[in-house]
Amino acid sequence: MENLLLYAHAGSRNHGCEAIVRSTLKILNLNNVKISLATFRQQEDLSFLATDFNLNMLEYKKYEGLHPIRLFDAGLRKLGLSQNMLFSFSQKAIIDTMDKNTLCLSIGGDNYCYGIPRWIYYTNRMAAQKGCKTVFWGCSVDPGAINREMLEDLKRYSLIIARESITYQAFIENGLTNSVLLPDPAFTLDTKLSKLPEGFISGNTIGINVSPLIMKNESTDGIVLRSYINLIQHIIDTTDSQLALIPHVLWEHDNDMIPLCRLYDIFKDTGRVILIDGNYNCMELKGFISRCKLFIGARTHATIAAYSTCVPTLVIGYSVKARGIAKDIFGSEDRHTLPVQKLEQENQLIHAYNSLSAQESDIRQHLSSFMPEYIGKAYKAGEYVRKLGIS
Repeated sequence: MENLLLYAHAGSRNHGCEAIVRSTLKILNLNNVKISLATFRQQEDLSFLATDFNLNMLEYKKYEGLHPIRLFDAGLRKLGLSQNMLFSFSQKAIIDTMDKNTLCLSIGGDNYCYGIPRWIYYTNRMAAQKGCKTVFWGCSVDPGAINREMLEDLKRYSLIIARESITYQAFIENGLTNSVLLPDPAFTLDTKLSKLPEGFISGNTIGINVSPLIMKNESTDGIVLRSYINLIQHIIDTTDSQLALIPHVLWEHDNDMIPLCRLYDIFKDTGRVILIDGNYNCMELKGFISRCKLFIGARTHATIAAYSTCVPTLVIGYSVKARGIAKDIFGSEDRHTLPVQKLEQENQLIHAYNSLSAQESDIRQHLSSFMPEYIGKAYKAGEYVRKLGIS
């Protein structure tokens, strides 16, 4: 292999995406290979990745609004003449880098969870035409979303690495023989211990993460924010712990800082709540999370940072990935996840937190004994890649 192409990357102000790039390159440990990163937000990756990696940045071109290419593409689709014109323009620089000496890793593990990812289907067809080996890297897919079109695309991959057993079982049941089960690569992410902000007490601070995404999936309008408000007040009233509000995604359209700032404004005068700012990279955020007593989080890779550093964690989830990862670590998702769709009463989150707190010692002990081997399994992804005849 002369070239490595990491594609379907959304941008590093989603620090889960940043964590996947960093941990992927750590696992593969490649030398004398040109590494290209196909990204939707190049400037973010220049800010968070370029200082540590020599990456050839390739940006997906955007044709928005009434751009002629977008309008022409819409016309062709309506006439049933072509489904791919827009993709061929937006991905031209990416497709041009491919040849038979290129290994292509689809690193957006969630991308098959948000509608039909025909733009990725197109990339995969082009990679196959050019003789590239392709890997669907660290993925989760809702079993109910697997239709004939998606299955045809999944069969096209040289290798699929499912990051949790619910997805893996769905692949097996659909007859896929090119899949293996290994932990999310971000379990291997390095931890960087930055200076703690004033008020953050290592070992006696409870980490809090909430996202606009889970708020969009709530069953009752406003229930998520009200539940977090009640939880924070409960912790202030019943413990001596500090609370750290920790963002993990900071995109304009999906920004954890928006709900976290609302929470901070309510409780800032208590002296018990700290807001971590949005300028840290994923390793530094993992460093803050690693020094928490407990963690209540919505973003998958924030909770992975907690799990991997043996911090007892409650996941406020909405998708198969949260359930599957918890199931693989604990044997059951019960008591470790609270699906946001089932959040109907404002005291449910308090009850789930109380259960987590009561089991803190047992959970920490389980994670301490379980994680070394589990994290070790994530490195086996590199071995599977080498079995493709690529080194």
